[in-house]
Amino acid sequence: MLDVADLHTYYGDSHVLQGVSLRAERGKVTAVLGRNGVGKTTLCRSLTSLTPPRSGRVSFDGVDTTGLPPHRIRDAGISLVPQGRRIFTSLSVTENLAIAARRARPSSFSGAWTVDRVFKIFPRLAERRDHGGGELSGGEQQMLAIARALVANPALLIMDEPTEGLAPSLVSEVGRLIGELRQEGTSVLLVEQSTAFAVQVSDHAYVMSQGAIVHASAPEALWGNEEIKTQYLGVPGKSG
Repeated sequence: MLDVADLHTYYGDSHVLQGVSLRAERGKVTAVLGRNGVGKTTLCRSLTSLTPPRSGRVSFDGVDTTGLPPHRIRDAGISLVPQGRRIFTSLSVTENLAIAARRARPSSFSGAWTVDRVFKIFPRLAERRDHGGGELSGGEQQMLAIARALVANPALLIMDEPTEGLAPSLVSEVGRLIGELRQEGTSVLLVEQSTAFAVQVSDHAYVMSQGAIVHASAPEALWGNEEIKTQYLGVPGKSG
């Protein structure tokens, strides 16, 4: 569904993405892992044209989307859950969702992601529906950021560090939701620092370092590769 070829992205003269290539298959969860500062968020921003790449190609569902305006990419079926949530703090929960739902794509499955449905998935948001985004806890804001992306009924959901700062119970909820999305045929590109979480929920895993892909494998193979985990992901190696 998503094919990224030799992507190069800059911030001014700083060469951040240095030839990233990867693929995300339809109906699968593809993880991109790496330490802080390796270019993961820049990859998300490049795929959604928030920071357009300088060269390379992004193909989504057979269409070249490289450098299209962000709203056109969203209309094509890609939604982003950005790092840091970036909700509208002055608007209520319901208003945040209503804005995102206004241009929702027609759903290809029976359980479309309506505002009512995300309230069932996130009952705490339903309880806080009239509260301003700035009044929510960090976990509630993350729920709202995910819900906001879902009500657009994306074919591909890009999640940038969705478990960052969440309590373990909420991390489990995010994992359950990702599993539900996979079952319904929604593709997920999961950008994460938590290797343990990502390998549990993904079908394929990439590892980034210094703006490039340095490893690609099945999650189980990555989890068993002590050298890659230690060198690139900061996961302590087995003792003894």
